[in-house]
Amino acid sequence: MTTIAPNDFVHLHTHSEFSLLDGLGRITELVDTSVRHGFDSLAVTDHGALYGSVAFYQAATKAGIKPIIGVETYVARRSMTDKEGKADSQPFHLLLLATDMTGYQNLCRLLTDAHVDGYYYKPRIDREHLARYGRGLVGMSACLGGEIPKALEAEDWELARRLAGEYQDILGKGRFFLELQDHGIPEQRRLNEQLLRLAPETGLPLVVTNDLHYVHREQHEAHDVLLCVGTGNNLDTPNRMRFETDQFYLKTAAEMHALFPDQREALLNTRRIAEMIDLKLPLGELRIPHFPVPEGETVETWLRKECEAGLVRRYGAITPDLQQRLDYELGVIISMGYAGYFLIVADFVRFAREQGIATTCRGSAPGSIVTYTLGITPVDPLHYGLPFERFLNPDRVTMPDIDVDFEDERRDEVINYVSRKYGTDHVAQIITFGTMLARAAIRDVGRVMGMGYGDVDRIAKAVPNQLGIRLEEALVQSPQLKEMHDGDPQIARLLGFARQLEGVARNASTHAAGVVISREPLTELMPLQKATNSDALMTQYEMHGIEALGLLKFDFLGLSNLTILRKAVDLVHEHRGLEIDLDDIPLDDARTFELLASGETTGVFQLESAGMRRYVRELRPTSVFDLAAMVALYRPGPMDNIPAYIRRKHGTEPVAYLHPLLEPFLNRTYGIFVYQEDIMAAAMALGGFTGPEADTLGYAIRKKKSSVLRSMKDKFVTQAAERGVPPQTIDAVFKAFEPFERYGFNKAHATCYGLIAYQTAYLKANYTVEYMTSVLTAFRDNAEKVAAAIAECRRLGIEVRTPDVHRSGLGFTVEGEAIRFGLLAVKNVGESAIESIIAAREGDGEFRSLTDFCTRIDLRLVNRKVLESLAKVGALNMLGHPAQILLGLDDALAAGQAAQRDRISGQTSLFDLAGDDSAALERPLPATPETPVRERLRWEKELLGLYLSDHPMGEVAERVGLFVTAYSGDLKDESLDGQRVVIGGIVTGMRTVVTKSRSTMAVVTLEDLQGTLEVVVFPRTYEQTLGTWRDGAILLVAGRVDHRGEEASLLADSVWDWDAVAERGPDAFAQEVGALDRRSGRRGGGGPPGSNGNGNGGPYGGGRREPVAVGPGVGPGVRVSPTRTDAAATLPRVAPAEPIPAYAEPPDLAAAAAGDGGPEPEEPPLPDEQRSRAAAAAQAPSAPVEAAPGAVLNVRFAREAGRDRVVSAMQAFQALLRERPGQTPVVVHVPAPGGTAPMPLRGVAYDSELLSEVRRRIGEGVIELHLG
Repeated sequence: MTTIAPNDFVHLHTHSEFSLLDGLGRITELVDTSVRHGFDSLAVTDHGALYGSVAFYQAATKAGIKPIIGVETYVARRSMTDKEGKADSQPFHLLLLATDMTGYQNLCRLLTDAHVDGYYYKPRIDREHLARYGRGLVGMSACLGGEIPKALEAEDWELARRLAGEYQDILGKGRFFLELQDHGIPEQRRLNEQLLRLAPETGLPLVVTNDLHYVHREQHEAHDVLLCVGTGNNLDTPNRMRFETDQFYLKTAAEMHALFPDQREALLNTRRIAEMIDLKLPLGELRIPHFPVPEGETVETWLRKECEAGLVRRYGAITPDLQQRLDYELGVIISMGYAGYFLIVADFVRFAREQGIATTCRGSAPGSIVTYTLGITPVDPLHYGLPFERFLNPDRVTMPDIDVDFEDERRDEVINYVSRKYGTDHVAQIITFGTMLARAAIRDVGRVMGMGYGDVDRIAKAVPNQLGIRLEEALVQSPQLKEMHDGDPQIARLLGFARQLEGVARNASTHAAGVVISREPLTELMPLQKATNSDALMTQYEMHGIEALGLLKFDFLGLSNLTILRKAVDLVHEHRGLEIDLDDIPLDDARTFELLASGETTGVFQLESAGMRRYVRELRPTSVFDLAAMVALYRPGPMDNIPAYIRRKHGTEPVAYLHPLLEPFLNRTYGIFVYQEDIMAAAMALGGFTGPEADTLGYAIRKKKSSVLRSMKDKFVTQAAERGVPPQTIDAVFKAFEPFERYGFNKAHATCYGLIAYQTAYLKANYTVEYMTSVLTAFRDNAEKVAAAIAECRRLGIEVRTPDVHRSGLGFTVEGEAIRFGLLAVKNVGESAIESIIAAREGDGEFRSLTDFCTRIDLRLVNRKVLESLAKVGALNMLGHPAQILLGLDDALAAGQAAQRDRISGQTSLFDLAGDDSAALERPLPATPETPVRERLRWEKELLGLYLSDHPMGEVAERVGLFVTAYSGDLKDESLDGQRVVIGGIVTGMRTVVTKSRSTMAVVTLEDLQGTLEVVVFPRTYEQTLGTWRDGAILLVAGRVDHRGEEASLLADSVWDWDAVAERGPDAFAQEVGALDRRSGRRGGGGPPGSNGNGNGGPYGGGRREPVAVGPGVGPGVRVSPTRTDAAATLPRVAPAEPIPAYAEPPDLAAAAAGDGGPEPEEPPLPDEQRSRAAAAAQAPSAPVEAAPGAVLNVRFAREAGRDRVVSAMQAFQALLRERPGQTPVVVHVPAPGGTAPMPLRGVAYDSELLSEVRRRIGEGVIELHLG
């Protein structure tokens, strides 16, 4: 038998991991295996998108393989604009390959239109659209799902011949092939026989492919798990989607020849197609958009003039040092070709400031005097000692990256300005890909294997909470995980699958900040699709691919704290007549630093977490430098230096330097390495490095670039020794660098965020009412955060008043030294009803009575339900107490409706005739006792989402703070997972659960000042405390914090009745808790992670956690509340949560993007609010992208979302159902007293676009979709 050479065959039908949740082939693994098999060309043809194409192009080119860029696209059964019924939800498959740049651009156009105009279950084109953009493309008939194979399956030979002719006419003679495949499936072999007959009849050539979805044969089981993740099935789900054989892998040429020994020409046609490919992507060519400058100027000369003018504006007199720094930076920027980039950023920042949009800068850009003189950043790099090279290093050529933050509510205004200026077809947001990180992979695989949530959760939590940790490393670092793996074959199997899936791309979403602006229309360089968080478009290439194409990424991040700052400044101006310029406030304000020293930093940017509050109190900061240092140090790695920093600041430890030459650089940080720039300073001071060389060393340490680090370290050692630095000092300096291998802030970023922290603290300390009003307004849609902010207002002595039809506006307002709740916060009360009430109040003054109120407002907008809701929350109290209002409502409504009917008909009513004496005609409100307090508070909770006028705990609520170590609002802090705390609250609900062992346990709802908490009482504890858990009982509960996704609960191990504890006092109680811990041998909680909360280990055993340090009088393992101010109770050392990067790129993608040897771009860390969202998303299970037959879409609403937001979300979701009818049944779980009520709705077209559309219209954190 004649054989073929390895390079005579080319794989042309290849699915990488970017066939999301369908392909398991990692780019680098595909390329490396192709090299080993002797191939010299390879195609990647993912489903419906080019997501991985640039990374693949780079990796293949580097490996010496010709990259072939293509797609397995979807062809609509009718028109691509038809979107109804079952037929339109099942498009045909078609393979397209780009042979040259024209074909590539046509492919980009086709895919953009498929996503934007043709999406229905899948991104679809049609033959008419293909005919318009078919030049430069080669087509293949695809798998069993192709249009021609489907015609042959139905034995419709006439249709098959017609389709074959049409595709050949569209793409050109010799550019459309019939595809032969054999994966051991009988249907395929039958199709092959039909294609062998069809080919000579139509004159079409044949080609052999393998529809590979993984790289190695042994990966087929892991791929099956991946399919289940993508379709929401378990492995044992009957009739689920599966690949029937294990043949969908990257086979050798010999294996393919063995499958088709008689089809040598079809095999060689793969080589002929590869030879047709002559595509060169325009990588490495800088494509800065054109920026308009005055006639006679270039972007370079105009940038210099703008900076010179800014230098005078910022500094006044220009010193030689200032001029030298500016000239140096401009020289670097202009020589690297980035002048236009800086002008573009300065322009949209200028626009924001002119529109009154608060803005600041993030990352390393504040280290540039150019950004400071252009007004991009408020931070003076000279005053704060910020080096330019950390931002832009001529020796380490990277794209400049200026990360700009805007008010989150007005960020889109700035993006829209940029779109108008440069053209909507030149601007798009940037895609990012979520990957299966270690914990998420465990959760996904565990669900697919049918394991219980609790068991899977325990396994996932045994993975160390470390940024980017892989399961292979986790098995070494975590004895508990290793014990589970070795002791249970099922867990070993789970971890085996998870290791194969971790790092694989699982979803596409919109980058939190990234926007690209191009010189030419973007579709000439890449395909676009709808953004997942707005109506805008986003690129199909992530940031590495964008930059490889020579495009610059601009960062527009929405930051709620900037919204809070701007609104607080506006409120101060409105109520006090004071103009505050936050860039010009005193940076030595005593009241601000008193606030910070107290640790009462709720609502203060970056300083709110439990651990940070403890350290800030100990630090007692006295400058922005201190705040910047704390922001930088409170991260894994550098945080080990926090205690020494605090001791040295207060003189309890002498300030020492590793070498005298370091003193000028480290004097502000007391000799401690705090920032990434401190590495640069040491390299320059001791090793004589230049600025660019010092930055390269720092980069090598941060990125663990071992080869670069070796050469830079050798140079440092040699040059430092030449300068007389002892060898032991050199070793000590490199030892001080080690924490930065894990994580560290650059100084410019920390300074900017330290400055915002100071600004928020300044407003809170000096304009407290206005600031807290702004905080409440910013978080108005989050009931939990509103409750926490109101609790802080109570602590500060600020009265938060109930809604009132005579005083309230739409939102929160300042009322003297108090804050008034807005009417929009009341459930069932819409904006139009409120506007009617306000208009009547402003037009004719205050309402005299309930009848007067009903007569003057528009009863078409303000119906009975609205009035009942207003009465129940006390908004009508000036007219009568709620019980009177509710009893008198019928009469008042009847009178109001009669009066309004008379006016409409032109008659004069008795009330109009009576004028000011009309009250005499009104029936007085009935005399009735006031509503009991408990009922009134229940109404408030139901209609406002929180207790406002009082709390069920009554006067006890404030005193409980002396006994507890945390409030419910604290427990979502990731660092508290597994920590033992004491919570106090009132029991507002309880349900019992019978376990598999026939024991009874309870789930108790506990309410405290900050919100609601779920307390889990396991059987042993429940049996011992059975009589304590009474509805309405005020209890203190000790237990371990347990995080499940974004929710936190308390696993109780001890409980006390409040009355008994209150008699003994807080110190005696703390000693009792401590003694109890010591007797039971607890160390940081009732057993290890995974324990049952009764002090004994869980099903997998494992080691115990180390105890949490506490202050005097408090037992080990009990965390002390940051709200306690008594000297005896100091806060424990609480480690911060691991940082989550601004985006989670697939590791192989990032590696491929850096494959040309260039440095990887760095992104600054996200603020806490975005980081928390990213952390939750990274650890959450994957959302299926397809619904299995028989699956039901369950829709639930977030418990903490505001009432109006839930109603609005429900309306938006119902509109979405009307637009996207389909076969997947929907059940909405409507919030109801005591739980939810299921409500079946019409079927929906479930696909990834539905998930994106929900995010676009409803936003994050409001609605949860789950296939079951």
